[in-house]
Amino acid sequence: MTVATNLKQLYEIDDHLWLLETIELLKQKNFNELDLENLIEELESMGKRDINKAKSLLRQIIIHLLLLQYWQLEIERNYHHWRGEIKTFRYDLNNHLTTNLKHKLKEDLVNIYKSAVDFVQEKTQFSVIFPTECPYTLEQLLELNYFDQN
Repeated sequence: MTVATNLKQLYEIDDHLWLLETIELLKQKNFNELDLENLIEELESMGKRDINKAKSLLRQIIIHLLLLQYWQLEIERNYHHWRGEIKTFRYDLNNHLTTNLKHKLKEDLVNIYKSAVDFVQEKTQFSVIFPTECPYTLEQLLELNYFDQN
């Protein structure tokens, strides 16, 4: 039984230990001993997780900006909470963001905005017609001190 076969079995039993072993093999440049099938699967999964996390954080920023801008009935009670949430989501997103993730967010901003609007409409039961296009640029959404309150 080869090291790669043992790694495949280890992946099924203890994926964290498999990861540590894989990292060690990479550091030692023992590429022929790698469990490539599971390594590729993990790398693809990691990429999907990263983009989904970034999209989720951006969606939350948009949701809270919309609440801040449009939900006047709740503004007095929730103003500081919503601003705090926006800041927190921005810190988290900016700490997570890479150039590639930023590019992917820019590409999918239309869909992220639509899902945020859908959530806000459901939560607030507004009859307000929100802008059809995102009123915020990605740069504004990422800017720590940007709060649009027309």
